[in-house]
Amino acid sequence: MLSSTPAKLLIVDDLPENLLALEALISREDRQVYQALSADEALSLLLQHEFALAILDVQMPGMNGFELAELMRSTEKTKHIPIVFVSAAGRELNYAFKGYETGAVDFLQKPLDTLAVKSKVSVFVDLYRQRKTLNEQLEALERSRQQQEVLLCQLQATQLELEHAVRMRDDFMSVVSHEVRTPLNGLHLETQLRKMHVAKGNASAFTLDKMRGMVERDERQIQSLIRLIEDMLDVSRIRTGKLSIRPAPFDLSLLVGNVVDRFMPQANAAGMTIDYQCPGPVNGVWDEFRIEQVVANLLTNALRYGAQGVVNVWVEGDAGWARVHVRDHGVGISEQDQRRIFQQFERASSRQGIAGLGLGLFISEQIVTAHGGHIGVRSTLGQGATFSVSLPLEASVEADATSSNAQGHMGSPTNKI
Repeated sequence: MLSSTPAKLLIVDDLPENLLALEALISREDRQVYQALSADEALSLLLQHEFALAILDVQMPGMNGFELAELMRSTEKTKHIPIVFVSAAGRELNYAFKGYETGAVDFLQKPLDTLAVKSKVSVFVDLYRQRKTLNEQLEALERSRQQQEVLLCQLQATQLELEHAVRMRDDFMSVVSHEVRTPLNGLHLETQLRKMHVAKGNASAFTLDKMRGMVERDERQIQSLIRLIEDMLDVSRIRTGKLSIRPAPFDLSLLVGNVVDRFMPQANAAGMTIDYQCPGPVNGVWDEFRIEQVVANLLTNALRYGAQGVVNVWVEGDAGWARVHVRDHGVGISEQDQRRIFQQFERASSRQGIAGLGLGLFISEQIVTAHGGHIGVRSTLGQGATFSVSLPLEASVEADATSSNAQGHMGSPTNKI
């Protein structure tokens, strides 16, 4: 289908009656005819409009038709416009040959042949419309090509995201199966050992001291399972916007000190120590359970990656902010890893034997952000890492506004990672 764009025609003659006669001859509803009484007027119109055809009178005062044609051919905007010359001069002046030399596509002699003029104009208008249609189709094809390139890039990005998600899922399921299997295996072995003692009637295996040891081992394995389940539940709450934040006033320095005391036996068992420094009370309004969860996450990481050194913990308050810092002196974290460790299922180290689902830092960042604060890390490989949590002293938490259906806290605080 040809373009429906009206075809613009330019007629140039120094005699108004000739312009009126020629316009009456070539005008139609789907054409717009522009008149010019001189070459200067014609040039002005040529710069303003896109013409399908220019019909120029050869003999005009000032700049004649041939000179106007030469100017048109030297200008990028007008050099492709077909030119038809009209002249009343005799054939012996050889105007036709000169007209073709200046780039004309046809030459008409006056008096004009009505049918010939109409036919020639119709041919050039049809050629213009065909060219216009082809250009529109090419532009549409180019737009389609660009859109397809954008879609292809989006599809490739989506494919990479899906592949990454599949890898994360596989890695996560592998880690979960390993993490769950470890405490379950411990419980299973303990159960089998007790069954064996019962079958042999070995009452000495169930003295009070031995029973106390059994209970402690069982409790450790059960707490490990609870931690795994709670971490996964927290991720689910975060994804659905139901992470419960319940602010209340408390002393941050006291809370961190209590968490440090609770972790001290674990640190001693790993051949490490925790050095805690705090100049005095740092009071604020936060969710005590959730902040304790964050500090426990950071201490657990420090003990895992601290390489049997000292873990430094300190709390400070200044300029409207409370800050908790946890520094270890272990393997450190590369710049590349620092950008990903706060994502789901990412861990600070890919070394074998490092426990955890890779959820602790992700959950911690979400909790701190919900309080209007931020969490960050500074580290150099081989020189340990310092995690810093900043919390506003003024209440600015996203209190339970989005958690009307959220589940409350589950039991007593546990060490999560």
